[in-house]
Amino acid sequence: MTDEEFTGRARTLAEIAPNDSVTVPTLAGEGGRFTDGPPLSEPPVSYLEPAESPAFVLANTKRGIGLGSKRNTVTPGTDRETLVLVTGRRTLCLVGGETDDEVIEIPHESIATASYRTGFRAHRLALQTPRNSYHCWVNPKTDEDLLAAATTFIEERKPETPESIDGDDDASRIMYRGQPVKRDTESAETVPSGEKQTVMYRGRPVDDGE
Repeated sequence: MTDEEFTGRARTLAEIAPNDSVTVPTLAGEGGRFTDGPPLSEPPVSYLEPAESPAFVLANTKRGIGLGSKRNTVTPGTDRETLVLVTGRRTLCLVGGETDDEVIEIPHESIATASYRTGFRAHRLALQTPRNSYHCWVNPKTDEDLLAAATTFIEERKPETPESIDGDDDASRIMYRGQPVKRDTESAETVPSGEKQTVMYRGRPVDDGE
C-alpha cells in the first residue's frame, strides 16, 4: 500500500472508532500519541487484518510490554512507541523498533481475565491467559476512563473457557507482518551481575523496571 492508502484507511478506521483514542496520525504512522515522529517502523494500520478495526489505542514510550512478568519487558527503540490496539477480536501490541517492529497478539478467546492498574509513573493493562500474563504499560497521562473502557471491552469479549495460545510454552505469540515468529531462545542469555541478572533478548537487555 502507498502512504496515501495507509492514510485513507486510517481515516476510515478513526471515523468509525467508538473512542477518540483512535486517531489518523497514529494509525497512519505519521506521529505517535506521545512522540512527534513515527511510533513504529511500519504504519500501525498495516498490521491490522482487512476487516479489522481498533476500538481503543493505548501507548507508552519506554516500558513496552511485559511477557509473563511486568518486569520482563520488550521495549521500544529510541524515539519509538509501544501501541496497544484493542480490536474486536484481539489485543494487538506493537513495539516500535529501529528497523523492525515486535508484534504480540493476544486473541480475546484466550483471555481469562483483564484488569488495569494506575500509577504515578505508569499505568498498566494486565491480560491473563491460561498459561501466561501480559502487562501492557500505558503512559501515565492516559485518562483512567480510557483504561477502564478498554478493559471492559476486552472482558465483554472473553469466553467462559479461554483457549490456550498456540506456540511456545510461555504462550507468547509474536507476529511479524502477519506471520508467527518463534522466539529466539537460543540467542537469549542471562548474565549474572552480583545478585542481579541482566537478561538479554535478541541482542539487547530486557528492561527490569517497576
